[in-house]
Amino acid sequence: MLPVLIAISFLPAPAARAADYAIGADLSFLKQAEDGGRQFRDGGKAEPGLQIFKDHGYNWIRLRLFHTPAELPNGLAYTIAEAKAAKQLGFRFLLDYHYSDTWADPGKQYTPKAWAGMTHAQLEDAVFAYTRDTMAAFRDAGALPDMVQVGNEITNGMMWPDGRLPQNRDSFAGLLRAAMAGVNAGAGNHARPRTMIHIDRGADKVKTKAFFDQLLARGVEFDVIGQSYYPWWHGSLNDLRENLIFMAQEYHKPIIVVETAYNWKPGEYLKRPGPFPESPEGQRDFLAEVNRIVQETPDGLGAGVFWWEPAVTGELERRGMFGADGEALPVITVFDRFTRH
Repeated sequence: MLPVLIAISFLPAPAARAADYAIGADLSFLKQAEDGGRQFRDGGKAEPGLQIFKDHGYNWIRLRLFHTPAELPNGLAYTIAEAKAAKQLGFRFLLDYHYSDTWADPGKQYTPKAWAGMTHAQLEDAVFAYTRDTMAAFRDAGALPDMVQVGNEITNGMMWPDGRLPQNRDSFAGLLRAAMAGVNAGAGNHARPRTMIHIDRGADKVKTKAFFDQLLARGVEFDVIGQSYYPWWHGSLNDLRENLIFMAQEYHKPIIVVETAYNWKPGEYLKRPGPFPESPEGQRDFLAEVNRIVQETPDGLGAGVFWWEPAVTGELERRGMFGADGEALPVITVFDRFTRH
């Protein structure tokens, strides 16, 4: 049962600095959209999507990875190709392991079919080997992640039923340690990527504390706290501010709002008022306010903001950063005044 876990030491990752502030976007659907012929425009000019974000000060890209996706594109080869393109433009890269064949979130954490029926010890071995080997593939392609999420919105655990919370806290912690060891091993002789634990309680101080206190009591080591924050699900901007202050003072780790979004046309606030109008201008003002709150986190521990997901299509296009015609919306300009000179 994972003797290699004992042998691998957790070398300290580089500390977060002010210059590392992440202006990020989850662009996991971007390549699929462009491969399918969709053009994105900025000020009327057609440009590759990655270039548009680079031109507006974005310095991080986030990409999700599914184990063996049946329908969605986010397998290893697809994700490596987009990561390489981003690295060539100078982006830093956050890899989001879902440890599933499909979407993983608080309501579903399906174990990959390839691992069905395994004992806990076998599952730890599989998580370690898969993480190590996929990390090595990114490394060999010249696209080693700068940061790695081990699991996506794992508030209720991961790889159910083995790592389901609150029933199986020790098993959950063991799976996370296996994943962290795989990140280390896959990096080889390169600098170890920073590691993130990501939950969906951006505006919930009580449940944030309950989760991280239990995790830290089991000796799980990680570098960065990631939170999702969608106001219609998670709470007010004041609640977000209070939780950021709490996390900074309690855990002394960098914190990234690693998923946030707001609609540019009505969708979530049809029967009650939202914090901003669901309009292109309201979407822009929402992101500006979230960024302001994150940057005011005590001790400089507010480490960045990522939008989910600018290039999404279909029903959720209303949360993207492009209109139905592919033209960039005002929200994409939020960081111009911070990054242009």
